[in-house]
Amino acid sequence: MSGRCKIRKAGETVVAKYFVKRILQMVPLLIVLSVIVFFLIRLIPGDPVTAMLGPGVVPANIEYERERLGLNDPIWVQYGRFVSGVLKGDLGKSIVTKKPVFYEIGKRLPVTLILAVGGTVISSLLGVLLGVIAAVKHNKFWDNAIMFLSLLTVSTPSFFLALLLVLIFSLQLGWLPSIGLSTPRHAIMPLLTLGSTGVGFMARTTRSAMLDVIRRDYIRTSRSRGIPERVVIYVHALKNALIPVITAIGLRFGGLLAGSALVETVFSIPGMGRFLVDSVSKRDYPCVQAGILVLAAVFIVVNTLVDLLYAAVDPRIRYT
Repeated sequence: MSGRCKIRKAGETVVAKYFVKRILQMVPLLIVLSVIVFFLIRLIPGDPVTAMLGPGVVPANIEYERERLGLNDPIWVQYGRFVSGVLKGDLGKSIVTKKPVFYEIGKRLPVTLILAVGGTVISSLLGVLLGVIAAVKHNKFWDNAIMFLSLLTVSTPSFFLALLLVLIFSLQLGWLPSIGLSTPRHAIMPLLTLGSTGVGFMARTTRSAMLDVIRRDYIRTSRSRGIPERVVIYVHALKNALIPVITAIGLRFGGLLAGSALVETVFSIPGMGRFLVDSVSKRDYPCVQAGILVLAAVFIVVNTLVDLLYAAVDPRIRYT
C-alpha cells in the first residue's frame, strides 16, 4: 500500500513539475507575441486620435492628444511603457472609452468563455457520438449520412446559421430572444450556432481515430471473449481513441475564444471577439494589445490542461 502511495505521489510531482514548466514557457511566448502585436497594429493605416476625435478637428488638438497619450514618443519607449504596465498589472486605458482596459476585458471575457465552453461542449458531445456511430457503421448508410452532415456543418458559415436561427426561432416562431446573453434562453441560439459549426470537425476526427482503433488485435480479442459490443466500443475502443479527440477539443475551444466575432455581432453579444474587431477599427491600441495577450494566455493554459489530460486517458504517457 505504501508503495502505491509513493508511486502516486511521484506521478503527481511529475505532473506538477510539467505544469509549472509549461506555465513558465508562456513567458517568452507572450513576450514575442506582444512584440508582434504591438508593432503590427501600428502599421494599420489611420490615426487613433483622429478616429477618437472625429473629422474636422483642429490639428493642434490632435497633436495635444497624441502628446498626452504618449503616441509621439519613440516606438521602443511606448513598448517599454506597455510592458512595464503589464508587469505591474496595469493594461493601460482605452483611447476611446477612457476606461481601464482591465475593466473593459473583465466585462467581456466571461461572456466569451461562456460561448467558447458551451460551443465546445455541444460540438464535442454530438461530434464524438456521431463519429463513433460512423466508425461502427463504416461504409454503410449511417456512415455516409453522418459524413454528409459533417461536410454540411463544416461548410456552413456561422453567421449564416445564426441568421437562419434568428429568422426561424425568433422572428417566425417567437420562441427565443435574439439579442444579448442575459438569461439561459438568450444563450440557446448562440451556443447552438457555435456548437453546430464544430460538429463536423469533431465527428470526422472521432471517426478516423475509432477506425484505426477498432481494427486492432486487442479489439478482436475482446469480441472473441464474448464481451458485449457496447462495452467493446465505448469502453475499450473509444478510450484508446481519445488522444486525437482531446486534441481536437482543445483546438476547437481555442478557435472559439476569438473566432466568434461574427456570432457575437449577429446576436449583439458584448464578447471579446466583437471587442477586438471594434478596437482594431477604432485603432484603440491598448485594448487590442491587452485583449490578444489575455486570449493567448487563456489558450496556452487550456492547451497545457489538454496535455495533462493525455496522461489521465493513457497511463503509458509520462511527462519527463
